[in-house]
Amino acid sequence: ACGEQHRCRRLHDVTVVTCHEMTQVGSRLVFDHGGHLTRRCPHPRQQGTTVSLQQLFRTLPVRHREFQRNIKKEYSKMIHVLQAYCIISTGVRITCSNQVGQGRRSTVLATSGGSSMRDNIGAVFGPKQLQTLLPIQQQPPVEAVMEEFSLGASDLPSDLFTISGFISRGDHGVGRSSTDRQFYFINKRPCDPAKVSKVVNEVYHTYNRHQYPFVSLNITVASECVDVNVTPDKRQVFLQQEKLLLAIVKTSLLSMFETGVNKLNTTQLTRASRNSETCEDSFPLRTLKAAFSLQQPPGKSDSREPKSGPTQKKMELFLTSSEPVKHTPHKLSSLSVFRYEGISESDTERSERSSTNSVPERDGELESSDGAPEKHHIKSKHSQSVDLICSVVEPSEQEPSQIFLQSNLSPNAKKLKSSGARLDAPVTFQKKTVMLDFCLKDLSGRMQKVQQRQKAGADGQKFRRFRAKINPAENQNAEEELKKEISKDMFKEMEIIGQFNLGFIITKLNSDLFMIDQHATDEKYNFEMLQQHTVLQGQRLIQPQNLHLTAVSETVLIENLEIFQKNGFDFQIDEDAPPMERVKLVSLPTSKNWTFGPSDIEELIFMLSDSPGVMCRPSRVQQMFASRACRKSVMVGTALTSSEMKKLVTHMGQMEQPWNCPHGRPTMRHLANLDLLPQD
Repeated sequence: ACGEQHRCRRLHDVTVVTCHEMTQVGSRLVFDHGGHLTRRCPHPRQQGTTVSLQQLFRTLPVRHREFQRNIKKEYSKMIHVLQAYCIISTGVRITCSNQVGQGRRSTVLATSGGSSMRDNIGAVFGPKQLQTLLPIQQQPPVEAVMEEFSLGASDLPSDLFTISGFISRGDHGVGRSSTDRQFYFINKRPCDPAKVSKVVNEVYHTYNRHQYPFVSLNITVASECVDVNVTPDKRQVFLQQEKLLLAIVKTSLLSMFETGVNKLNTTQLTRASRNSETCEDSFPLRTLKAAFSLQQPPGKSDSREPKSGPTQKKMELFLTSSEPVKHTPHKLSSLSVFRYEGISESDTERSERSSTNSVPERDGELESSDGAPEKHHIKSKHSQSVDLICSVVEPSEQEPSQIFLQSNLSPNAKKLKSSGARLDAPVTFQKKTVMLDFCLKDLSGRMQKVQQRQKAGADGQKFRRFRAKINPAENQNAEEELKKEISKDMFKEMEIIGQFNLGFIITKLNSDLFMIDQHATDEKYNFEMLQQHTVLQGQRLIQPQNLHLTAVSETVLIENLEIFQKNGFDFQIDEDAPPMERVKLVSLPTSKNWTFGPSDIEELIFMLSDSPGVMCRPSRVQQMFASRACRKSVMVGTALTSSEMKKLVTHMGQMEQPWNCPHGRPTMRHLANLDLLPQD
């Protein structure tokens, strides 16, 4: 630790101004790069201490230049770390300000010393964020989750971990487009537990698959059960019983979301299913819908069937046929309904239900068409006896014959029973022998030709530059090969061979043949042109709308105001207003049926935080451009002249990413190398 402290002091100039409550005048302390006190003088200050770090990385020229080049990214990372401390530090007032050069000092973060994590979240991210959060309520891990993480019920401490915090609701539109607001703490120390973060996001995606949650999760654990000295920044930690923690987190989140607003209203689904049944005239479709609902099939309801009690599994296969069929199971023709439901185990209830069947039953065995009982027993892998009962309902003139196949799982059965009936009939196959012509001399001659061809290829230094196949599974490899071997200047040198199947352009570059998708390549060109040159028109609002952005987001927006204006957004800026009130929205982009809102602004801010000053578009704007580019591009089935094909190929050299269309469809693939093809 001392070595790290000494090393950090060498990276910048350190000045401390402090004043004790027992003194009337403060002191100013100046340290050199070695951490030694070089100057001490009186300095006016109120009670407290101020530590100033200046000229960061000045002693390391290469690192200092890299730091200056990525200063905005580093600034955003620093703010994220500071936000974490603001959230977890209750009862402490934190204020962070920023001053560029001789410019004015602006407040970046400010908390009021709230007494709870919720108060601090509201101070940092505004009241709008608080409205979307749910408090995390810890639950003990359930058996299914414990099995998932290979945990046994014994030898697990019950009070090792305590979790608390907040997470976004699972409603669509409540989450965020990235993980920029996820904060994890171990004993109130900010950290990056990758496995915990993965579990949280996986659970959230089961309810809101297109967004990420806001998360502020504090994990309390005994200090001897955690090791924070894994990396110099103390962000990675080692935990004892980490799988138990993951099980607790997953069970708690599942319990929260399953009992919340994401629960389906089964009453409405049942009512809708019942209404749809009365409107259907087709018997198989009607019974199929009934089988997958909570209701009984039409005409099969039994008021005497019990509503509760122990249950066992029941399978029913309803099969229909237009012709009379026999009762042997291997001759069943078509499957109409697969029904799975719970029934009572008691003998009385089983006899009541069997009395409603149209087929006579005797001592638990059904009779076949000739009066002989037919019952089959099969031993399952779980040591349970499975009774397969097959019966036939004689056909009438109004409806086809039906076969009912019922399987009852009997947990108490221990032995394999057999009644002499066979489930499978023996089948014999006739083997046919075909003589093939074979000549060892011809095979030897062919092998010699192959070896000579390979040797000639090695002497001529011929090799394959493109090895990826035309297969969706190898799209990434094919794209990487094209990026490596094809430069933008090569497209104008390609020779047009012709058009294939009114959808693909065959080109030749040296000895390589390529196939280009005419629609995909034209779509990508039109898409990039729309991306670069389209200026969306904005629709002014009746009155300015407060966005409640954080101070960091406001700074990013103000510095990239031109990019927002090209996307159709316009703002009213008030530099003198407090944080989260300096920016107000006055105009939104509109384009035909497409509308945009504050969520697109937040997405743009996140993108510009990683790439400041780079022209970018929100994802919904890109979807709109992709749709327009698709409609105005050359379609498959359009015959093209040589000049039109040459124009499309030349356009590929003017694109930034010519290898796939906006929807991910490949634009170009390598067909063959003519030098490597056999000459005979």
